[in-house]
Formats: sequence, structure tokens, C-alpha cells
Amino acid sequence: MRVFRYFFVGGAAAAVDIGLFGLLVKGVGLPWFPVAVVSFGLATAVNYFLSIRYVFDSGVRFASHHEVLLVFVVSAVGLAINQAVLWVLIQYTPVDVLLAKMAATGGVFFWNYGARSRFIFRAVE
Repeated sequence: MRVFRYFFVGGAAAAVDIGLFGLLVKGVGLPWFPVAVVSFGLATAVNYFLSIRYVFDSGVRFASHHEVLLVFVVSAVGLAINQAVLWVLIQYTPVDVLLAKMAATGGVFFWNYGARSRFIFRAVE
């Protein structure tokens, strides 16, 4: 059931990420690489706050300041995956930049959920 709730939380964060990315890259014409970093960071914050409200029990394993730090460490790996997928798709395929962003975001969803549920928010046994 938790993965089902995370799907909706991840969807809200993805909407922030993809929406801001699309607005700034396609609408304003800013370069995709730095925009992807900014939109991903904002989406990570949205994801964290929604996750501790609806999906995970905050403070179970770590103090909240450590928990936030770990979420952003896990997200840094997710950001590296995101940027790598974007770079490959944008540089080597004819895929539109927005479709590339959607693919990258979908791939990172699985990393984020797995790492958060196993390492950060896992109940202490």
C-alpha cells in the first residue's frame, strides 16, 4: 500500500519537476542542464514533505535533520541518473527535450522509492 501512496506523491513531485522544466526550457528558452538541476531540487523538497505526510513515518530511524540530509543525498544520486538519462536522450536521439525529461523522471522514481524505503525510512527492527 505504501508504494501506491508514493506513486501519487511521486506524481505530484514529478508534475513540479516536469512542469517547471518545461516552462523554463521550452517556454523561456533556458538551457536544459541547469534548469533540470533546479527543477529536480524543488521537486525533491516537494516529494520529501509530501512523503513524510502521506507515505513514510518521519523520525523513525534518524533525527529529522539527518533524515532531510539523507533524502537529499539519495536525491543527489537520483539527480545524477536524471542528468545522465537526459544527456543521452537529448544528445544521441531525436527525442524532444520534454519527453526526455519524462523518461528520466520515470526512471528516477524507482531509485528514489527504493532507496528511501530501504535506507532512510525503514522501521528499526
